[in-house]
Amino acid sequence: MRTIGFVVLAALAIWFIAANTESVTIRLWVSDVTLPLWTVLTGTLLAGIVLGLLIAYRRARR
Repeated sequence: MRTIGFVVLAALAIWFIAANTESVTIRLWVSDVTLPLWTVLTGTLLAGIVLGLLIAYRRARR
């Protein structure tokens, strides 16, 4: 059941990222960066996955 949920969420994330292709301007601390929205969404997704895995790893070590 967990695998099916993961596959459904992954498919929805990929669909959402693929549907958003226009360029956006992101204001960082010092400068503005213009990137395609799919790049920003993919980076955010990957950062969330990495943070989730790090938290799960730390909890498993306890």
